[in-house]
Amino acid sequence: MARRFDDRERWYPPSKPRKVTGGLKARTPRGAIGSTWWSQRFVAVLESFALGSRLTRGRTYARQGQVLSLEVGSGLVRSRVQGSRAQPYEVRIGLAPFGELVWAKAEIALSEQALPAAKLLAGEVPPELEEIFAAAGSPLFPGSVEELEQDCSCPDWGLPCKHLAATFYLLAEAFDDDPFLILRWRGRERDQLLSRLRELRGDRSGTPSGDEPTTGSPRAAIGTAMALDTPIEPTAAEAVSIDGERFWQPPPALPQPPPTLSVDPCLILRQLPTPSGGLGGDRLVVALREAYDRFAADRGEG
Repeated sequence: MARRFDDRERWYPPSKPRKVTGGLKARTPRGAIGSTWWSQRFVAVLESFALGSRLTRGRTYARQGQVLSLEVGSGLVRSRVQGSRAQPYEVRIGLAPFGELVWAKAEIALSEQALPAAKLLAGEVPPELEEIFAAAGSPLFPGSVEELEQDCSCPDWGLPCKHLAATFYLLAEAFDDDPFLILRWRGRERDQLLSRLRELRGDRSGTPSGDEPTTGSPRAAIGTAMALDTPIEPTAAEAVSIDGERFWQPPPALPQPPPTLSVDPCLILRQLPTPSGGLGGDRLVVALREAYDRFAADRGEG
């Protein structure tokens, strides 16, 4: 059974973890963990829960390579972490997957916005994704520590133990490598989501006439989701925009070109010494100045 959050701590004698060969080791030897905005956001959410020194000890474990394995599935993260005992500890972190209605709303919103959808197709988490899930009524990242179901087979009943904390930090770096793991944890596989987005975008470009929704249309997706998910008030379903046409939005204005310095075309002549008489002396300078002036005039007319 998973433990519930309890701020009471039990004292255990200091112990050193067994050394691990080939464990998963955090890439950052010091400082913050996470290189993308979404992994940093995940870490910031965890640290905002005021979990104290337990996260610090877990970060050390992550950097020492004590995490032996890490698997992300729908609603559940599993890992094995080597501690001071011979047998590695089994770690489980649960986070409720989104229901079909939430996913239907999010997919429709994404299909209506060209840039966020394109970023997802390119393997990047667009910042708008947080807003989209918040508008669907289910924030992308956990809002409180109670939303996380934490369990570890170690004897420390405080949450999170250092084995759980190490898993959190390695999970953040896994999000750097594959941002779709965040969505998998929330219940959607990459191929399933991208296929659905392509389907919705194709449907938006050629919706048949008539009042009845066709199979695969955004309107049908909402109907299917409502049938599969917990019933909601009609007004909540009606609040989802299914007819917006925002694929081709006006592009942002191009930045102004950098200013160029306007100089006298004869500047180089003034910087060089007057040639000797054998090379033409002042007459050469005058001839070159006239030639530079003609070149500059011809270029301006062209």
